Amino acid sequence: MDMIPGKIGVFDSGYGGLTILKDLRSRLPQYDYLYLGDNARAPYGNRSFDLIYRFTLEAVEELFARGCNLIILACNTASAKALRTIQMRDLPRIDPRKRVLGVIRPTAEISGQLTRNGHIGVLATRGTIDSGSYDIEIAKLYPDTTVTGQACPMWVYLIEQNEGLGPGADYFVRKYIDELKKKDPLIDTIILGCTHYPILAPKIRNYVDEQVRIVGQGDIVADSLADYLRRHPEMERACSHGASVSFLTTENPVRFSELASIFMGAHVEAEGITLQPTHSL
Repeated sequence: MDMIPGKIGVFDSGYGGLTILKDLRSRLPQYDYLYLGDNARAPYGNRSFDLIYRFTLEAVEELFARGCNLIILACNTASAKALRTIQMRDLPRIDPRKRVLGVIRPTAEISGQLTRNGHIGVLATRGTIDSGSYDIEIAKLYPDTTVTGQACPMWVYLIEQNEGLGPGADYFVRKYIDELKKKDPLIDTIILGCTHYPILAPKIRNYVDEQVRIVGQGDIVADSLADYLRRHPEMERACSHGASVSFLTTENPVRFSELASIFMGAHVEAEGITLQPTHSL
């Protein structure tokens, strides 16, 4: 039996997933989207595996309760530390017809195609780097590739404080880029393994060689979702086609709306909510 069509849920711990949402709407404007930012508990990057899993499951259950049948974890940390457990353990219990997808595998697929010498760098949160998720996914697809990770613990904080484009960010951008290059001077492709980081892309470009490819995730995830919906017509039918977008946040909705409007390049009006503790653990 087909599901009642619902919005595509897009979840992130903060604002970074808005960069994914913007590209999703550009590539697939016909669908309805519901964005949820757990801003009150952001950033997730330095939290434990168990806490990230619990927070992410609470968000997934909230979006399912609001009618979503398909959810994109537009958060590398959540994708790295919670996605597989939710897919394997929780979806069969909640509703085996529903789907939760992440951002790491499609990014790994494209990055392996882009590198010319097989040396890929990953800039991400501590949680994503420590999980080894990019190393694992790229090794499955391109076993001869060398993957080098660098945690950038200050970047999300700077972006969330709307300081990402200010001069104060340059010190921390250069610091982490230099540390990555010291680990592997041969890197020719760099993955921005956090959805916040495209905000810093102009500064990042200043500190890497001109021939180094910088891989953001918005276009990749949008193309991957379009391909997924082509290959799964039953899920495509489960996505409503009203070309609308709505926003939920766990923090002050006025503050979220102001910053989200900058990310989206359009007026945003969000609803403030409180995520309920999951009873399934």
